[in-house]
Amino acid sequence: MKCFFPVLSCLAVLGVVTAQRQVAVQEGPLYRVEGSHITIWCNVSGYQGPSEQNFQWSIYLPSSPEREVQIVSTVDSSFPYAIYTQRVRSGKIYVERIQGNSALLHITDLQARDAGEYECYTPNTDDRYFGSYSAKMNLVVIPDSLQASAMPQTLHRVEQDPLELTCEVDTETFQHSHLSVAWLRQRGSEKPVEVIALSRDFVLQSSSEYAQRQSLGEVRLDKVGSSTFRLTVFHLQPSDQGEFYCEAAEWIQDPDGSWYAMTRKRSEGTVVTVQPTDKEFTVRLETEKRLYTMGEPAEFRCILEAQNVPDRYFAVSWAFNSSLIASMGPNAVPVLNSEFAHREARGQLKVAKESDGVFVLKIFHLRQEDSGKYNCRVTEREKTVTGEFIDKESKRPKNIPIIVLPIKSSISVEVASNASVVLEGENLRFSCSIRTAGRPQGRFSVIWQLVDRLNRRSNVMWLDRDGTVQPGASYWERSSFGGVQMEQVQPSTFSLGIFNSRKEDEGQYECHVTEWVRAVDGEWQVVGERRASTPISITALETGFAVTAISRTPGVTYSDSFDLQCIIKPHYPARVPVSVTWRFQPVGTVEFHDLVTFTRDGGVQWGDRSSSFRTRTAIEKAESSNNVRLSISRASDTEAGKYQCVAELWRQNYNNTWTRLAERTSNLLEIRVLQPVTKLQVSKSKRTLTLVENRPIQLNCSVKSQTSQNSHFAVLWYVHKPSDADGKLILKTTHNSAFEYGTYAEEEGLRARLQFERHVSGGLFSLTVQRAEVSDSGSYYCHVEEWLLSPNYAWYKLAEEVSGRTEVTVKQPDSRLKLSQVQGNLSVLETQQVQLECVVLNRTSAASQLMVEWFVWKPNHPEREAVARLSREATFHYGEQAAKNNLKGRLHLESPSSGVYRLFIQNVAVQDSGTYSCHVEEWLPSPSGAWYKRAEETAGQTAVTVTRPDAALQVDTVVPNATVSEKAAFQLDCSIVSRSSQDSRFAVAWYSLRTKAGGKRGSPGLEEQEDEEDEEDEEEEDQEDPTERAALLSVGPDAVFGPEGGPWEGRLRFQRLSPLLFRLTVLQASPRDTGNYSCHVEEWLPSPQKEWYRLAEEESAPVGIRVLDASPTLQSAICSNDALFYFVFFYPFPIFGILIITILLVRFKSRSSSKNSDGKNGVPLLWIKEPHLNYSPTCLEPPVLSIHPGAID
Repeated sequence: MKCFFPVLSCLAVLGVVTAQRQVAVQEGPLYRVEGSHITIWCNVSGYQGPSEQNFQWSIYLPSSPEREVQIVSTVDSSFPYAIYTQRVRSGKIYVERIQGNSALLHITDLQARDAGEYECYTPNTDDRYFGSYSAKMNLVVIPDSLQASAMPQTLHRVEQDPLELTCEVDTETFQHSHLSVAWLRQRGSEKPVEVIALSRDFVLQSSSEYAQRQSLGEVRLDKVGSSTFRLTVFHLQPSDQGEFYCEAAEWIQDPDGSWYAMTRKRSEGTVVTVQPTDKEFTVRLETEKRLYTMGEPAEFRCILEAQNVPDRYFAVSWAFNSSLIASMGPNAVPVLNSEFAHREARGQLKVAKESDGVFVLKIFHLRQEDSGKYNCRVTEREKTVTGEFIDKESKRPKNIPIIVLPIKSSISVEVASNASVVLEGENLRFSCSIRTAGRPQGRFSVIWQLVDRLNRRSNVMWLDRDGTVQPGASYWERSSFGGVQMEQVQPSTFSLGIFNSRKEDEGQYECHVTEWVRAVDGEWQVVGERRASTPISITALETGFAVTAISRTPGVTYSDSFDLQCIIKPHYPARVPVSVTWRFQPVGTVEFHDLVTFTRDGGVQWGDRSSSFRTRTAIEKAESSNNVRLSISRASDTEAGKYQCVAELWRQNYNNTWTRLAERTSNLLEIRVLQPVTKLQVSKSKRTLTLVENRPIQLNCSVKSQTSQNSHFAVLWYVHKPSDADGKLILKTTHNSAFEYGTYAEEEGLRARLQFERHVSGGLFSLTVQRAEVSDSGSYYCHVEEWLLSPNYAWYKLAEEVSGRTEVTVKQPDSRLKLSQVQGNLSVLETQQVQLECVVLNRTSAASQLMVEWFVWKPNHPEREAVARLSREATFHYGEQAAKNNLKGRLHLESPSSGVYRLFIQNVAVQDSGTYSCHVEEWLPSPSGAWYKRAEETAGQTAVTVTRPDAALQVDTVVPNATVSEKAAFQLDCSIVSRSSQDSRFAVAWYSLRTKAGGKRGSPGLEEQEDEEDEEDEEEEDQEDPTERAALLSVGPDAVFGPEGGPWEGRLRFQRLSPLLFRLTVLQASPRDTGNYSCHVEEWLPSPQKEWYRLAEEESAPVGIRVLDASPTLQSAICSNDALFYFVFFYPFPIFGILIITILLVRFKSRSSSKNSDGKNGVPLLWIKEPHLNYSPTCLEPPVLSIHPGAID
């Protein structure tokens, strides 16, 4: 070690050892509040160069974390940026140098914008860069939310008065922080004194001035609620005068583990003045006696009496024969002189302050040399500002002399007991008093012994000189349960207690006392012995135990009360438990059962068969005796019988078990319970009632008098018919208002028609038979039973009586049904509406129901047929005529008012014609609810004639003739001038008219000839008509096309230019088309059944059409001559070509036939048909495109 430092110095000179610069800054993040003064330290180590280093502080704001903002420097005054220049110049931001390598950054008034990342930089002073030159930390600035408030006031108090002040402290800081609250007192310009404070670690503390008072509980700080802190000073002193205020601080723990007070707040102050009290005091000296025996203890009490003793300072000194024993200052610490200090060390003497005003000098073992005069002196002291005490007034009482005598045995013993004769179970108390001429010299050992009647001696308990108590062998168990106790009541008095005495405890009790004194060598020796005794006689509990049962009311009436008493003899004290059981034998039985037991612990235990007694029985035990009274209220027959009480005598043992000593049974008591005398009377008056069927029958039953206001009645209603020997039960209402229907009500179905009512008066009962029938006639009466509620809440029938009779006669109502007989005739057109009215002028009853039925008589049909029926349940039914004439859906019924019924036939047809009438049946409800027909009648008849509309069809008969050239088209118009109805439709057909004598013009093909033959067959009916008619085209009313005429097939086009104008265009006219043409029109109308019928038909005047014949050409000559056509076009072609053409012609022909059949038999679209392309491959003319009938123009 001696060469270590030289070697290290050499290495440093040679540069072998090099240091590394290290900059450290206070660890972050730091949380500080706005407006506070913050410091951040920065240290640098491991550097070379001058010992004093420079520091530069910068900040990186959260808005620009990459941008450095310079704050302050220890070397460059121009270092701060503009936003910090003013604060640096004014001293609000500065750097405090602690040492050469350590500095503090101060920000005196912290602002919210000061939050960010701070960097401490130290410029390099080394020869080279090695290490770190800066360090960073984060600073978070939070709002200052701490508040401390108190009510400013001035209080005047008197010394020793209590003081209570409150202060509200609250903060809203989100970070985890602690609060500290302190109450301070300030007087003038003096430094504030902390009264009591709650630290941030929740520890209560006070300044030295209040520390002792806080420890004694004189000064308290309590938190009340979440933010209230209460200061309590229980006994004010004059020194407490001043201004009290509270100061709160909010602490936060920094990352280095240290706590920092972010902010402090002070509340308003309360000025407290304390008025001092009187300063006078007195002193007195007390002791128990003046004469003592050696070894006895002596106590001297120096009592100080003054006001506000705890707040004043007193010193006490003790003197013996004018020599100082001990002194005690205000701190209550005694200082003894050498002689008494030695005795105090051995525990023979004690000087103490017992309370604020009591000072004690105790000598535990007096000596003979302690005889003399004793005194105390009390001096009041005042504490100066420097803490020193100065003596003021001093007082002492008169001397107290004592004499200490040597030990001398002179004891005497006396034994006393609480009684000489006791009842078994009572407590025995013995007192053994030791009397001495002076103070006891030592200790006593005491033995209690029992000498029984056989002169046998046994130890009960003894107490040795050390104060140990032990029971005797035969009393060990009883002692463990507390049945035998011995204690030293006073220094010279010893007691023996035997609790819950027994018969075997009887005898002579003896107290044997031995006095012990400690010798000089410390051993105990007997000074003397004394004995004393007293006799005890114990009476057994069962001696004279007897029980007697008595009652003053052997006979009672229902609901009365009776008492039974069980008298116990002799009179036992309350500590002796006697259980009493009342037993009961009901009338008519031979066995007793337990009714109720009053147990030994004062409880009541009911028997298993005593449920009917519990609510009406009270059991009571007299406080002054064991007599038990059984009181039964609201007596009934269930309480009638024989009663007996059984008493059991119990004794509680020392181990808390029970022993039954005796049982006694009383005499029998018979109780008779009688029913009350009835006073029931029912009205006997007779009545006669005559009423119409379906009216109510009102029957009354009146009770004139009753036995009790609480009587209930059962009422039985009877009816007597002449054919019956006895009355039959209709209804029974029991006393508890239950209904029971009789056999007559069930047989006649009266249940739904009966209504029973009890009137408010209570004595009137009514039975109403609703909707009376003829069969309800008869003689009615009621049978009344009076019921009373027995005390055990069971109803019993007391009496019954029958009322007078009411004769009832019921008849049916007279029929008054009447209908209107007005006759009527109606003539309407098809599709219109017919209204048939049926009016009921009068009816038998407003409650009746009507069945209305309409009939019709058809021409040539003598029997009437039902059209419709409205049942009495208001259900509409169609008749047989409705099904025949398709009336369903066209009939409508309405009743605009009561008794008026209208039947509407909508969209009438011709077949609806006939004579109509309505038939009405009136139904009345029987009282049983069944409906019966009371009357019926038929109203007047109405003749209805339905006709079809007149035909008004007219076709234009003036049509001009036309001449057209060959191959041109000509038009045939068919114009309808007038029609019968707007709903009508038309069937149109065009005909070619030729005279039979003229023969056929032209040379039609084979097909045309066949078509013409078919048309001739259809017109065979008109053999006499010289005009031959050939149909070109027909269109039915349903827009279905008929077949085209053969000569015109493929050349016709149909058009409907308007609802009344039809046009047929013939294309490719030829000379064969020359002739007369006409159109035939049929008008069709829909029937009400939506079936179409032909109303009229009309044919237009013929129109003449002439087709001019054009000059022949080679082409036409070839095409017109079949032989030449085949010769020119077919012979040159090979046979194979002929076959192909033949197949194509056949297929083409079959397609045309299928199209024609579609037009005839398929479902047509109005006026629509596919266009037909007529093209001959052998002709040079272009194909002709024609629209068949049904195509759209």
